[in-house]
Amino acid sequence: MKNYFMTIIQDKRIGKRVDIKKRHTQQFRVFECNTDTCDPISMDLIGEEPFLIRIEDHPYSVVMRTPGNEIWHAAGFCLGEGLVNRPEDIRTIGYDVDLDPNVIDIWLTKERKNKIGHLLKRKSFVSQTSCGICGKEMLKDIQSSVQPAPDGFKLSLDRAMTCIAALSKNQKFYQRTRGSHAALLFGPDGETLAFAEDVGRHNGLDKAVGKAFLDHTLARARILVLSSRISYELVQKAARARIPVIISNSRPTALAATMGKSLNMTLAFPVGEDQIMVVCGEHRFIHNSNYMRGIS
Repeated sequence: MKNYFMTIIQDKRIGKRVDIKKRHTQQFRVFECNTDTCDPISMDLIGEEPFLIRIEDHPYSVVMRTPGNEIWHAAGFCLGEGLVNRPEDIRTIGYDVDLDPNVIDIWLTKERKNKIGHLLKRKSFVSQTSCGICGKEMLKDIQSSVQPAPDGFKLSLDRAMTCIAALSKNQKFYQRTRGSHAALLFGPDGETLAFAEDVGRHNGLDKAVGKAFLDHTLARARILVLSSRISYELVQKAARARIPVIISNSRPTALAATMGKSLNMTLAFPVGEDQIMVVCGEHRFIHNSNYMRGIS
C-alpha cells in the first residue's frame, strides 16, 4: 500500500513539515473560593483554537479544536465528510510553510476529485481567507464588535451555588435521557428569566437567550448557568447578550478564559458543594475582609 504520508515531504507545493509549538493546555491564575476564603492558584485549561482545512488550495472548513494531530484531524474530517474513502485518495496532506500553522492543505488524486466535485463546489462551511486563522485574530474581531461587560453586579458564593442547583432541577430532558445540555438565565435578584434544553449546548443557549430577548427581559440577565464546558463560542454569545457572569459544570477552554477576561466577564465553575473556581472576573464576588486574598 502506498505510504501517502511520504508525499507530505516530497510535494513542493506543500513544502516541508513545520514544527509548531503545541498549545494543548495553557496555565491560568484562578481563584479557589469557599465560604471563608478565596485564594489564587494556578490551573491548566484545555487549549482551543480555530483550524482551517483547505482542499485543493481553497478554504473548506474551519473547526474549533485543541491544537495537535492536525494531519490526523484533517484526514478524519475528510473521511467523515465523504471527501475520501481510503488513504490513497489523498495525494498530499500537510502544513503549508507559507500559511498559518493552524492550516492544513489537502490535495486529492485526480480520480477522487472528479468523483466528489459536487462536494467541493459546496464550500459553504467557511468564508475565511487562508491566513490569520488564530485565536488572537478572533479575539480582535469580537472585541471590535462587543463592548466589555459592565461592572456593578455582585454575587455571593451561596447565590452561585443556588443557581447551579436550579439548573439540575430544571433539566427534565437530561433526567430522562442523559443526553441533553441546558442553559438557565437569572436576573439580578436571582429570579429565573429563561431556561432551555437541547441536544446541542449552543442551541440550548440560543433558545434561552432568544426567549429572554423576545420577552424583553434579556437586559435584566446577570447570570448564565450552563451544563456544558464553556467554549469561546458560548462566551461570545453571552457577551453579545450582555450577560456578565457565566457559571458552568466544567472548566472553560483557554481561549474562552482569555476572551472572558478581555471582555470583563466572570467565568466560574464548582469544584464541590461549597467551593467554586473563579477563572476571571473575581471582583464580582461579594467578600468580607478575609475574602479574596491575593486580589489586587
